[in-house]
Amino acid sequence: MLQRIQTLYLLLASVVSGVLCIYLPYGMDQNGIELYALGENFLLSMFMGSAVLSLIAIFLFKNRKLQFVLGRINIILNFILLGVFVYWSLTVSGETKISEKGIGMLIPIISIVLLVMANKAIKKDENLVKSVDRLR
Repeated sequence: MLQRIQTLYLLLASVVSGVLCIYLPYGMDQNGIELYALGENFLLSMFMGSAVLSLIAIFLFKNRKLQFVLGRINIILNFILLGVFVYWSLTVSGETKISEKGIGMLIPIISIVLLVMANKAIKKDENLVKSVDRLR
């Protein structure tokens, strides 16, 4: 049942985490050079991990509980990524790494919103199946 709405949300979260992180800069250094996730192995692995978790969750449509758990793990991963961005942007003492914030710092927030909406839809499906099972 890949035609459900949570599949669309998970696919969008995967595209946002996996593709947009490559093309949108997350900041600028003191020389005005844009910083991308491709230059940082940690950031790239976190973004790709989030994208892979979303793709795996799409194909677990028969096991909604595991799909829901993977969505929560993915949300936690994006919160950690958001925390790293906030830490880097707040410790800009002496223009060490990031001089200006970029639009790429919003990618985890967009991904979290999409994952929360997917988890709500998964929970709604699970409740619907439970209610139908009660009627039998």
